[in-house]
Amino acid sequence: MKMNAYIAGVGMTRFGKNLDRTLKSLTIEAIKASIIDAGISTKDINAAYHANVAAGTMVGQVCIPGQVALREMGLGGIPVVNVKNACASAATAFQQASTMVTAGLYDVVLAVGAEKLYHPDKERTFAVFEGCVDYEDFDRVVKSVETKISGYSNTVTPDSGQHSFFMDIYAAAALDHMNKFGTTRAQFAAIAAKNSRHGSLNPYAQFRGINTVEEILAARSISYPLTLPMCSPIADGAAAAIIVSENKARQLGLNRCVRIRSSVLNSGWDYPEKNSQNSNGQDKTEPRLTEVTVKAAYDAAEIGPENLDVIELHDASAPSELVYYETLGLCGSGEGGRLAENGETGLGGRIPVNPSGGLLRKGHPIGATGLAQIAELTWQLRGQAGDRQVKGAKIAMAENGGGYIGDDAAAMVISVLGG
Repeated sequence: MKMNAYIAGVGMTRFGKNLDRTLKSLTIEAIKASIIDAGISTKDINAAYHANVAAGTMVGQVCIPGQVALREMGLGGIPVVNVKNACASAATAFQQASTMVTAGLYDVVLAVGAEKLYHPDKERTFAVFEGCVDYEDFDRVVKSVETKISGYSNTVTPDSGQHSFFMDIYAAAALDHMNKFGTTRAQFAAIAAKNSRHGSLNPYAQFRGINTVEEILAARSISYPLTLPMCSPIADGAAAAIIVSENKARQLGLNRCVRIRSSVLNSGWDYPEKNSQNSNGQDKTEPRLTEVTVKAAYDAAEIGPENLDVIELHDASAPSELVYYETLGLCGSGEGGRLAENGETGLGGRIPVNPSGGLLRKGHPIGATGLAQIAELTWQLRGQAGDRQVKGAKIAMAENGGGYIGDDAAAMVISVLGG
């Protein structure tokens, strides 16, 4: 959807293991930072969208996490919408807030995402991720993934309880890409190494050590071909953004706003088992969720992939980032491995991807991830990203997918900022 809205302020906590912090305290820290950054007061906020996925499972707060957090900081008497959309929850809150401002219903809207995933009982955390697939179809999904990854060395079965089931899903996708295009584990490792270099420059990142390709390949196997540094860790944390109308920005004298050119929310569907054929008898491949969503985002923003200067995308695993290179149009099908090993997506490269370090280094607090991407890109477009600044960044994209239906994401949000 084409937007007529602006980001006035952003804020986030450092992501990490925060067993001594409450969900509300993380939420409030991010909100206060975004309000200060925007130069507004709480009285200016007309509505709020609060994203969270796991509070019911992890801390027992069901139904009203947004209201209890905002009340704690004295903010009430406004519409508060609680958003739950798997790993795309925070991006969905951002998209909905931007839509409401674009529609003229509100002038100032808060979008915030917060999550606590670290817990002494790891089974609680794994249960959250298992709930991101069709629960009634879970056994079939597990069997399907087991079939795809069986026979490979150092593979832990999906029901072992030693890692998130989603890492087996990503491993299956990685194997498929390797078999189709000859992609190598070293190319996946190049992405993890690149993101470690980027994350070392980000004070908000959970892990700031630098890993080499060789170290990544030699690390503990999670689910072949993935090693530990190729998999995003969980995290606790929060991120927020203040979305304003053009008139309100002018009225308040806000001069650091970042334009939201487009923000598209879409969901997965059942693809046909067999592709149809064109008039030449060749198979026609139906566009899938990411391709459909990114085309809509490009069209609404009136740009193409060649116009992008910086991208934050959902690297829940290193292979995920590589596949998104192709589906976002940064390169052709099967060329993602080359893009990675040539350094084109690193700082100083043709199109820097995940200058924040991505999920691989920041960590993945499900309900906050999408707004952490927005915060990073806002800093990049303002020229405030410090040592990880992409020089001359004018136009940015955020891609945030979540959940798993069939053999693709259940939810997807892609936003274009700047210009």
